[in-house]
Amino acid sequence: MDRRSILLSPFAGAIAMMRGGKAAPAANPQVASTTPAAKPKRINKCIELLEQGQPIYYTMATGGYDEGKKLAQTWADMIIYDMEHGPLDMVGLEGFMKGLVDGGPTKSGHRTPAVVPQLPVGGWDAETVQASYWMFHQCLDMGVHGIHLCHAGTAGAVRTMVRSVRYPFNRVGVDPECPEGRRGSGGQNRAAKIWDIPVPEYLKKADVWPLNPEGELLLGIKCEDKYALVNCEKSCAVPGIGFAEWGPGDMAMSFDSMANHHEPYDPNSVMGRARARVFAAAKANHLFFLNSANVNDIEGMIKEGVMIGAGNEAAAEKGRKFTKRTMPW
Repeated sequence: MDRRSILLSPFAGAIAMMRGGKAAPAANPQVASTTPAAKPKRINKCIELLEQGQPIYYTMATGGYDEGKKLAQTWADMIIYDMEHGPLDMVGLEGFMKGLVDGGPTKSGHRTPAVVPQLPVGGWDAETVQASYWMFHQCLDMGVHGIHLCHAGTAGAVRTMVRSVRYPFNRVGVDPECPEGRRGSGGQNRAAKIWDIPVPEYLKKADVWPLNPEGELLLGIKCEDKYALVNCEKSCAVPGIGFAEWGPGDMAMSFDSMANHHEPYDPNSVMGRARARVFAAAKANHLFFLNSANVNDIEGMIKEGVMIGAGNEAAAEKGRKFTKRTMPW
């Protein structure tokens, strides 16, 4: 199956589930959450759900072992580990991942929720990202499941991130637009232990999805300022990226506003046009779109095509009922 087919199939699945109007309520979520877990098909819970056409939901974290153990049973499918605004703390991240393992598995049977760190790396240009590649390497060596690049300003910056997280022997899709990977050897033992798989299997699976259908790493980009906005079509077209967002807080500041903006936006406003442009770029390149959501607008967001929801447990519960999700959380 080619990259286009892989990316279109989840959207087709989501549309099929929604056809005919609002879905009938699913079983009581408390009952679903205590159902014995089936054997997962993938390491990365979020990739498994997206392949099924199911939206995913995330929460944030910044702590160490104790927070990881607590969040092992989180309502969220994905945890954005925030080192953009929190400390750049690899020891804390290592403890967090161990805590997730010790508090797991999830009710879906996955060893941990998917963990995708965001880092204090400005994706302003390729040179900046290249100088910061070591942060990606160290995070991946802790056993995380992807990277989220902030202020993804140019396609060159995005391409450099993709190159930084891939091993050189992972050849799927390698061409001038997707150069050979530069991730080095040395941390795979630690990461494989977190994933609970043999090192040779980790080396095979630690690649970017959906470019590599067998990959378990999910990469995202934030086109979240006026500079990134200008280049978002090219940035979203870089092979190896799985999702994109538009970052309304930073976008508003970039357009000289300190106001606390909340959706819905006037489609003719600066903010409305910015969101629409990034969303269109994501759709055109078959990327999953991330957007904030709440219990009042989650169904509308899903109908619009939002596949990654930042919100709260109530919004996630309502969204899962709407799409008739069967995988426990």
